Amino acid sequence: MVKSTQTTDKKVLDRIHGHGWGWVFTPAHFQSLGTRNAIASALKRLKANGTIRQLTRGLYDYPSTDPVLGTLSPSAERIARALVVRDALRLQPSGDYAANILGLSEQIPSKIVFLTDGPARKVRIGKREIILQHTTPRNMATAGRKSGTIIQGLRYLGKDRVDQRVIDILSRRISEEEKASIRKDLTHAPGWIADLIRPLTDPTPITP
Repeated sequence: MVKSTQTTDKKVLDRIHGHGWGWVFTPAHFQSLGTRNAIASALKRLKANGTIRQLTRGLYDYPSTDPVLGTLSPSAERIARALVVRDALRLQPSGDYAANILGLSEQIPSKIVFLTDGPARKVRIGKREIILQHTTPRNMATAGRKSGTIIQGLRYLGKDRVDQRVIDILSRRISEEEKASIRKDLTHAPGWIADLIRPLTDPTPITP
């Protein structure tokens, strides 16, 4: 039994180390390594010795540290990825957070909103509040893809705030490899957004 416990603990720790500092995870990330009780016990011991930190129910991280700032808070993106695994749902950045991801807004939102096909709720981690807002299947059709973030970022800005600076930023954000899939996803976008993005997804001519 002792050997089995030590083996499970080592496997869990090896997986954590493999992902590196700042990783946010749930017990579900280790389900292939042992029983639910064995995983829970391993995480409890790692939390007790300070190796990992519990952020909220069923959510942990391998905290990064800074020489000046000390222990850092995990990014919203990493928290979201862990919630997807923990709760088996889909998330799509929305509002000013989507605009910030794309570089369309320099303001870092205090409340981060994700659209979801799961139940609406709020997740508070330290001083950060993450809002999961239930939405329609249409809004989730492009969840987790660059096109979804572009659509939501532009929704937040609104048509009247889109200028050449915004267009130039989006043009730089869309790689040649992404153009075809984004163009296809424009069927899920409002008409004005589709008209704005479509020219940015035209293939770049190959020069001889």
